[in-house]
Amino acid sequence: MSVYVGNLSYEVTEETLNAVFAEYGSVKRVQLPTDRETGRLRGFGFVEMGTDAEEAAAIDALDGAEWMGRDLKVNKAKPREERGSFGGNRGGYGGSQNRY
Repeated sequence: MSVYVGNLSYEVTEETLNAVFAEYGSVKRVQLPTDRETGRLRGFGFVEMGTDAEEAAAIDALDGAEWMGRDLKVNKAKPREERGSFGGNRGGYGGSQNRY
């Protein structure tokens, strides 16, 4: 049971996000992804709630709500999509279109 939280302030912390969602039930985990290059927050996160009912209550209450100067986008998180392999002939080196 995971909730996507978008349009977050770059000043948010796991503790502050946890406190907001704790008003709607038990928070199991908070994740705030960071950029690999800069280490800066990416402006979105995920909150794992204890039950479906708690998740629904948080989504209903917080989607579109203003927090830390931003209008939150809150909805049920979608499963992560599998990324394709990096191989294949998509141009670049080694492909038939690179013959002289």
